[in-house]
Amino acid sequence: MWQSDKMTSATGPSDVRIATDPAARTRLWWEIGIVLAVTVGQSALYSLLSLLRASLRTTPIGQQQTQLNPNRDAEVLWNVLYQFLGIVFGLALVALVVYLLWEPGHNALRRIGLDFTHFGGDLGRGILLAAVIGIPGLGLYAVARMLGLNVAVVASPLDAAWWTVPLLVLAAVRAGLTEEVIFIAYLFDRLRRLGWSWWAIILSTAALRGAYHAYQGVGAIVGNFVMGVVFGWCYRRWGRIMPLVIAHTLLDIVAFVGYPLAAALWPGVFAPAPSPTVTPTPTPTPAA
Repeated sequence: MWQSDKMTSATGPSDVRIATDPAARTRLWWEIGIVLAVTVGQSALYSLLSLLRASLRTTPIGQQQTQLNPNRDAEVLWNVLYQFLGIVFGLALVALVVYLLWEPGHNALRRIGLDFTHFGGDLGRGILLAAVIGIPGLGLYAVARMLGLNVAVVASPLDAAWWTVPLLVLAAVRAGLTEEVIFIAYLFDRLRRLGWSWWAIILSTAALRGAYHAYQGVGAIVGNFVMGVVFGWCYRRWGRIMPLVIAHTLLDIVAFVGYPLAAALWPGVFAPAPSPTVTPTPTPTPAA
């Protein structure tokens, strides 16, 4: 029924059992399909549809925009409450996936490297990854905007209030955990159990990550595909998801919190479109 595929902690989860029984393989495929249907797969489909719709509008893509962290209500109390609950329920999906990875006698968090046992090394690697991905990513976004291949991404409200920054930080943590735990930790485990090769897993999950961000434009697809390949390779080598979560969270914190300053300094690249056609952010797991 199962064939052991043991790996060292430097190359991924410590013990992946490849399913050989047809019933077990069928169950894995159903589980993967259901997880994707209620999380990032659903969002990727909506994201692709958003890009298609944006492409069919008479307004050029470069003159359209999308909002990553829009206000949910005109009244402050309800706005904060709705945004906070959205983050909490988004993290509940991450908890569900971790629960599915849990096995008797095996701590799923430790197995995928989502713990604090090597936090110093994870932090250093995360900061390095954030720089390696973030700096070229900004350049790619700027070029895509100048070429009219990306919508204007409004990462956060320009009229920030006192409660905005904590919520943006929580939203960044949610995005980092959602994407890295599902795209990398979960799918790598399940597809490896189905006997997929490492590069097939890395490239397919990177493609899904690109589709997940397609609503932002062609530049976002390319950039996130490359990010997925780099992150997948790092997970294959390090066997820990924590550096990827740290890197992703840092990237989003800088993007979310620093957006008003970037829009003021470089309005031609980062400011909202002057007469925007808004492209909705896909649900249920908003991409960042």
